[in-house]
Amino acid sequence: MRMLAAAVIVALGVRVARSRHRRFLHPDGRSFAGMLEIWGAGEPLGADLLDRPGRHEVIVRISKGAGTRGTRGDIRGVAIRVGEVDLLLSSTGTNAVTKRLPVPRRSFDTVYGSITPYRSATRKLYLEAVPDPDGRPLGRDLESLPAGSSLLLRASDRTVGRVTLGEELSAAANEALAFDPVRNATPDLHPTGTIHGTRAFAYRLSQRWRGATPADPNPRAVARTNAHR
Repeated sequence: MRMLAAAVIVALGVRVARSRHRRFLHPDGRSFAGMLEIWGAGEPLGADLLDRPGRHEVIVRISKGAGTRGTRGDIRGVAIRVGEVDLLLSSTGTNAVTKRLPVPRRSFDTVYGSITPYRSATRKLYLEAVPDPDGRPLGRDLESLPAGSSLLLRASDRTVGRVTLGEELSAAANEALAFDPVRNATPDLHPTGTIHGTRAFAYRLSQRWRGATPADPNPRAVARTNAHR
C-alpha cells in the first residue's frame, strides 16, 4: 500500500512538473471557431442565453482529460465560449446516477454533462451536450475531428440548441485559451456548488502556472458560486 501511495505521489509530481507550460487537466485538445444556434426549450428556463432564439459565434475546444493516446478511454471534454460565458462539460454516464459522474469514453460521440448544477434566474439546471443524430459525428480520434460536426445542447433534459464546429484555430490560439466557468458567467446562468467553488482557485492557479492569461478576478462571481445560489 505504501509503495502504491508513493507511486501515485511520484506520478502526480511528474504530471505537475510537465504541466509547467501546458494544461494539467485536458492537456490534449483542438479548438474551433463555431456557431451556437439556440431555439429555446419551449418554456422559459430563466437564462437569456438559453431562452432567446438566435445564433452566436463561439469557440469550442474538444479535449481528452488525461491525454491518453489514440482512441484509448479517457474523460472527454467539450468547452464552449459564447460571449462572456464559458461552459465546461465532461463525458458522463447516461442513467440517473452516472450522468452526474465523469466517465471515460473511447469516442467523442458521447454524452457530456456539467456534473454539478447551474443556477438560472428561476431554477437549477444541469447542462449537457449530446450527439446530434442529424449532424456529422465527431469520431473517436482527437487528430481526426472533422469541421462541420455538431452536438445538441440540452438543459435539464430539454434540447435548446445546436453547436457546430467550424474552422480550426491555430495551435498558438488553442494553447492560449483559458476557460473559467466560474468567473466567465452571468447572473442568470452560473455554476454553483462546492465542487465549482473549489475549482475557482484551481483554475487561476493552473493557468498562471502554464503562463496563460487568466480571466478577470470577478470576486462577485466567485462568491455567488460559493454561496450555492
